[in-house]
Amino acid sequence: MRTAVITLAAGRHAHLLLQQDGLAAGARLPDHYVVVAMADPGIPRLTAGREPAADVTALALLDGRLPLAAARNAGAARALAAGADLLVFLDVDCVPGPTLVQRYAQAASGGALLCGAVAYLPPPPPHGYRLRALAAMAAPHPARPAPADGHIVRAGDPRLFWSLSFALTAATWERVGGFCESYTGYGAEDTDFAARATALGVDLWWVGGAPAYHQYHPTHSPPVQHLDDILRNGALYKARWGEWPMQGWLRAFEERGLVTYDAAANAWRKVGASEQGRRGSAG
Repeated sequence: MRTAVITLAAGRHAHLLLQQDGLAAGARLPDHYVVVAMADPGIPRLTAGREPAADVTALALLDGRLPLAAARNAGAARALAAGADLLVFLDVDCVPGPTLVQRYAQAASGGALLCGAVAYLPPPPPHGYRLRALAAMAAPHPARPAPADGHIVRAGDPRLFWSLSFALTAATWERVGGFCESYTGYGAEDTDFAARATALGVDLWWVGGAPAYHQYHPTHSPPVQHLDDILRNGALYKARWGEWPMQGWLRAFEERGLVTYDAAANAWRKVGASEQGRRGSAG
């Protein structure tokens, strides 16, 4: 089974290089490594001459936003054209554990949507992260299964799927049809992908021994910088699947007076600046 690792990158150059180092140190190297550079012309030069060799695809911004769904589809198309049988998607912030590619390949015969555990790293020490120390430093996400190496948890909840680390065979990818490119910017495109897979009868498996370690970067909680993307993509998801995704973020925005929920229309709407001011004065 020929494997391809696909990652999307826009900046985060140090993170991308450590991911490449993690792949090179793995028990099984990918046969193909596809990096989709989104409005980042420096990536081909950055990754040149390193192992594993990177096949870089360049994409521009779409309406000023990162085309995450389209970028994953472009990466998959490049990998499939090169003869890949298994597609492994890794977020640029994720460093693969030494057996990630190997365990995904071993579990792939079932045709399921495969997810490994993602653990979060603290800020790097002064000398930077060291591959051998990542497992001891990282904290697993508490809401997602993390089976032991050699174990697989089947019939997983598709609502817990995320695109930081997952794999599927070329046949399953073709069956699902890739990511819906109507989603642009942050949010919901991976939830939509899992919903589509579930509707087609594709099971979700949590794969033990396929950890990824998420490198630290500053974040906002809730992600107010993505508010417009979340509302737009959330409305698209609701139109396609009948319910709103990312409701935890939406409720957090509501608590801050940034959005309001119209129960009659089952719609979330952004609160204008003048209305936010009035609410702040009233408080």
